[in-house]
Amino acid sequence: MFNSLVTSEGYLPAPFLIHINTKIIMSMLHTAAVLGLLAAIGPFAVDMYLPAFPAIEKGLNTSVSSAQMTLTVYFIAFGIAQLFYGPYSDQVGRKQPLFLGLSIFAIGTIGCALSPSVEWLIVSRFVQGIGGAVVMVVPRAIIRDMYTGPQATRLMAMVMLVISVSPMLAPLAGSWLILIGDWRMIFWVLFVAAIISLVITGFMQPETLEKSHRVPVNMRNLIRGCRVLLTDPMFMGVTFIGGFGLASFFVFVANASFIYTGQFGLTAMEFSLAFAVNAIGFFATSQLAAGLGERYGMERVVFMAVLGFATFSLLLVALTLLGFGSLFITIGFLFLANACLGLVIPTTMVIALDHHGDIAGLASSLGGTLQMLAGGLMIVIMGPFFDGTTLPMVSAIAICACASTLLTWRNSPNAKPA
Repeated sequence: MFNSLVTSEGYLPAPFLIHINTKIIMSMLHTAAVLGLLAAIGPFAVDMYLPAFPAIEKGLNTSVSSAQMTLTVYFIAFGIAQLFYGPYSDQVGRKQPLFLGLSIFAIGTIGCALSPSVEWLIVSRFVQGIGGAVVMVVPRAIIRDMYTGPQATRLMAMVMLVISVSPMLAPLAGSWLILIGDWRMIFWVLFVAAIISLVITGFMQPETLEKSHRVPVNMRNLIRGCRVLLTDPMFMGVTFIGGFGLASFFVFVANASFIYTGQFGLTAMEFSLAFAVNAIGFFATSQLAAGLGERYGMERVVFMAVLGFATFSLLLVALTLLGFGSLFITIGFLFLANACLGLVIPTTMVIALDHHGDIAGLASSLGGTLQMLAGGLMIVIMGPFFDGTTLPMVSAIAICACASTLLTWRNSPNAKPA
């Protein structure tokens, strides 16, 4: 009964079905590779220069807080600019916004490489974030153009698998570039990556939004679309469940280099390896999200994963308070917490867009903006409490985990175990 399919013209043989499935799988792999390479440039702009924070602080004769500000403004610009790219891609298609955003990113990257002061670097990072935002919005909208439900989750997880090279290799590459040159070389490499991304967009990424499905950008449509999204409890709920998860990762990114090299005395290369371990958990489990969603339901997967995220985060805070917050304990529990996030982030992204295919670009941009602003706000809030030790960082991560748990409990009644 599984070796043929009844159609109006009779039975289709199993080899024909296998050929169809193979074509679908190959198409998904090609799409995942292209979108993953495009989307990776955003994380690369963060992860590659993390080991350079102490070098930037010294080279530009600035403070730790000013060095962190170069990251904060990037997140803020990255979040706000998404509000533009989503509606714009709904009107003109997906490729034109990619060309525009990547070009702006390249210009900002040149400014970063030539920065004579930390103020110049902050402004250039803001420009870089405005351009880089396109790779957060448009790939998600492309996925929604092509698939929904578990298939979309599977493709999203494949894209994240490609992106996973960033936290595993980008800090190592950054550390190596600092050894052979200085921190400015990192931005010249990012500029080359931006040019390569433009080439990939031009020759490897097809247009996925048919002209008949495009929505004109005007204030009336924008307000109506935002009203629909902002008053949708499911959209807002899952957006902030994933948003607080991302915020916890942003807190880690903003502080890890200072803690690992300061409190624990790691070299830039050793920090890169520790950072990679913490990120591997996230991307490894993200590949399981689609299968678990098909088996247990996507809402239940999110519910259980968020509970795990909160449990490991709170245990790490308790161990740190009790004086057991060693390097290996910190890395180990952050690995487990991030592994839980690997199930939460791609699944919530898909759930948020599933019922808004007609405004997928706007939904992707608004959701991304809200999530990035939540992450930037958490960095700003915890900034005054940062003292170079793990406790403020892991406490902020635990607060994010608890917020995600409360939202999940409130918004996913059907996901709770009987």
